[in-house]
Amino acid sequence: MNAVANEMESCIDSCLACYRQCVRTAMHHCLEAGGEHVAPHHFRLMMGCAEMCRTAAHAMLVGVENHKVICGACAVLCDDCAASCDGMDGMAECARTCGDCAEICGRMAS
Repeated sequence: MNAVANEMESCIDSCLACYRQCVRTAMHHCLEAGGEHVAPHHFRLMMGCAEMCRTAAHAMLVGVENHKVICGACAVLCDDCAASCDGMDGMAECARTCGDCAEICGRMAS
């Protein structure tokens, strides 16, 4: 496997990990914690981030030629989600996972 294929596989793995983390955290931690965790802007951002990560992984898995555009959008949403989660009680792992995905998707998009 060449370096580009390895980077794509890493990006797919990161996107799927972020998808899982955002959905799991939103549906379990955030809904149970309430308050700022379920504020509309934050909760919608988590759901949007999860879906964009799933879409980006799918695009790369099926070989969509312009997956870089999708990865660029994914990087932006993941970065926004990481910032929204950062500093909230119990959200450190979600913020880290989103930040990692934003970084690798950003590289994939360039």
